[in-house]
Amino acid sequence: MPHHPIEPVYDHSSRLLVLGSFPSVKSREQGFFYGHPQNRFWKVTSAVFACDEPKTIEEKRSFLLANGIALWDVIASCDIEGSSDSSIKNVVPNDLSRILSYAQITQIFVNGKTAQKYYNKYLQDVLGRDAICLPSTSPANAAWSAERLIREWSVLKDSIPASQSNIH
Repeated sequence: MPHHPIEPVYDHSSRLLVLGSFPSVKSREQGFFYGHPQNRFWKVTSAVFACDEPKTIEEKRSFLLANGIALWDVIASCDIEGSSDSSIKNVVPNDLSRILSYAQITQIFVNGKTAQKYYNKYLQDVLGRDAICLPSTSPANAAWSAERLIREWSVLKDSIPASQSNIH
């Protein structure tokens, strides 16, 4: 059973928490979130915040923190075949209290229906907080163009308190 190998990204300035389901094989190999070159997470979020698309892990981490975004996944460990969300079984959820007790998270978002399913099943009642489901940035979600994803994901920027926006 793979265990989540990537530490969450957050600091005291984080106001939004974005949760995926579980890292892909490529992300696990790279040791950072959304490592598959076809995943549109970095392209979409950098466009939302009118920033250059981060390329290195350090640039990605800096981008998230500069824009008040905490990033992690719903699942701490599970049985999974490759990167197939539909094969996920035996889920153990992540303990989000380490982020929520440290940062003043005003809104939680999930990246796609799989993250939403497991958030709702394991974390929503425990935390007493709803999560807003955004369309998946995965290449498997081919029905959504990058432009359409950017429009939907712009809710991130709209959700940052005015005093925090555009701090990059």
